[in-house]
Amino acid sequence: MKLNKRMALVLLVCIILLASIVTVVLLQPPAETTPEPKYTPEIDKAIEFFENTYEPYALLFLDVIYRRFGVEEFADSLERYDTQMVGSPVLRVFRRIADYDNELQPGDIESLSYELDLLTAPALYCDRMPLPDNYLSTLENSMNSGGYLLTHTLLAWIYMQENGCELALPEGFVDEMLQANVNLVNLDSTVTDLELEAAAFLYLADQGDLVDSAFVDCVINAQDEDGGWTSGDVQRWHSTVLGLLVLLHAEYPSVSYPPMLASE
Repeated sequence: MKLNKRMALVLLVCIILLASIVTVVLLQPPAETTPEPKYTPEIDKAIEFFENTYEPYALLFLDVIYRRFGVEEFADSLERYDTQMVGSPVLRVFRRIADYDNELQPGDIESLSYELDLLTAPALYCDRMPLPDNYLSTLENSMNSGGYLLTHTLLAWIYMQENGCELALPEGFVDEMLQANVNLVNLDSTVTDLELEAAAFLYLADQGDLVDSAFVDCVINAQDEDGGWTSGDVQRWHSTVLGLLVLLHAEYPSVSYPPMLASE
């Protein structure tokens, strides 16, 4: 059977269109798939652990979790915190984690005496008031002291970064600080509060890639039946809010998270 010129032209156009459609389909990037949840039961149990809690420092971190991950159970964390803050200058100082415009009263900063508070508070307010003249040496000494002073050096650095404050840190200081925190985390069967804090703060600093994924499995295995974590004589709320932070970051990896500190 012979095709006339008109039919041949129509057939040619159809072939070209079909080839174009196939080419477009083949060049389409693969559709992004949402990773299957891994830790939902453990996360849910840890969230339930904090039901109706009024532990003030826990509430500050629960507010961070609400703003970063949208956990609605913690939406009223700041409101609950405020009920515990009355008459406490220390609580008033650290309220700024959850409220950018937090108002201080005269003498609040001067009332701080706990070593970890003296380390982190200047960084928390570094966009409002100058850092102390000796703050660089304070950071260096704290990092070299190890333990919770080391982890809180990282926390202070997070505050400075998020507040946009500049401090002439020695070359290699940040890398050394991060690696020192990584070194606090090991993969033995015992998960300590200090390990949880180092891992959680690394995640909060957007350095979660430095946390060994095997540690997350250790955290899961160490969780108590009621959703909390127990670490020696450390208050359980402390270990539990850190454990929850680790699991949430591992469950919902992101290139960039909302900041830890409440913004304007």
